[in-house]
Amino acid sequence: MTNATGRATLGPQVVEQAVFAKALLGEGLPPEAERHLRQAGLFYHMDDIAETHLLKAQALAPEHAAVLIGLYRFYFYKGRLSAALDIAMTCLTKAAQENNLPNDWRNLKAGDAMFSSYDDMPLRFFLFALKGYAYLQMRLGNVDEGLIAIQKLLELDPTDKIGSRVLLEVIQRMGADDDL
Repeated sequence: MTNATGRATLGPQVVEQAVFAKALLGEGLPPEAERHLRQAGLFYHMDDIAETHLLKAQALAPEHAAVLIGLYRFYFYKGRLSAALDIAMTCLTKAAQENNLPNDWRNLKAGDAMFSSYDDMPLRFFLFALKGYAYLQMRLGNVDEGLIAIQKLLELDPTDKIGSRVLLEVIQRMGADDDL
């Protein structure tokens, strides 16, 4: 895009993606929300206190990527997989919006974005959110849904930069183990 003087300018989509990329690194997080994230880390061993701080951070910055990632990791590592799946789905929705992708990942095509660019942090966030979704579906017993998500990941990222193939191998081994 160019402005009235003929100089190149960034389109609104490029600017929004840059802002989101910085948010993934914690920029734009209100100081009080950042304080709650730090407190959650300090009290990680005390589930109730850590979760309270995470939820306070979420109340202050409900859609900030750093908060969502903090919640996801907390729930995941505490074995609260259903809660982690809820956050993964929120991350998928947010990442789809930030990347101007269809809200339903099932409708994506490889040509919809440069998914092979590992340097594109917002797209990488989307792929990792989908990988988390796939993994959690598998862990929660929804193997068919997990497989569909893995197949979509491999369609979007055929060089497997984010390591989805290992999940496919797990599913394939599950069937092979039944034959023993």
